[in-house]
Amino acid sequence: MHKLVYISLIFALFSCEKEVAAPLGHEFDLDVRLIADSMGYYHLRLSDSWQTLHRISGKVSAVSNSYDLTKIYWESSHHWYLGDTLGYIVHLNNTINDIYIYSTVDTSYITWFDGFEVPTINETSYSTEDGEFNIMFAPVRSMLGDTVDIASSAEFADGFVVDSKLKIILE
Repeated sequence: MHKLVYISLIFALFSCEKEVAAPLGHEFDLDVRLIADSMGYYHLRLSDSWQTLHRISGKVSAVSNSYDLTKIYWESSHHWYLGDTLGYIVHLNNTINDIYIYSTVDTSYITWFDGFEVPTINETSYSTEDGEFNIMFAPVRSMLGDTVDIASSAEFADGFVVDSKLKIILE
């Protein structure tokens, strides 16, 4: 009787298969929804209102579990202050120290703004299980003529990171 139990136990242990997770893909494709010129710069025509809203979309590798969703980090070279309609901030991307310059088109002193710094792009987005993601880019009218650098970084559930950069000229 004991032999039958031991044989059954051994058979059960060796016949079990460990579930192997499917490997994650690492695709990261942006759909800027703008036309690029021959140099790879995208062109966005600003609206007549103070702020122009533009959606950037894309695809990452699809996943079968919601806990494997990809997190995408975003950063823009341009920010502006809430309540300030005369100037904005440009990040010079200095690797030694963060240097920001306040830029204005005239010599007016601005003392009445609320002081809240507003990025031109949201900081993070998540993919769906199908791999779709979206993010909003929203430059303001006083940035007309500038080129905005946007950096994105897709962090997959297994820790793998894919970076992408683009430039948008505001017209």
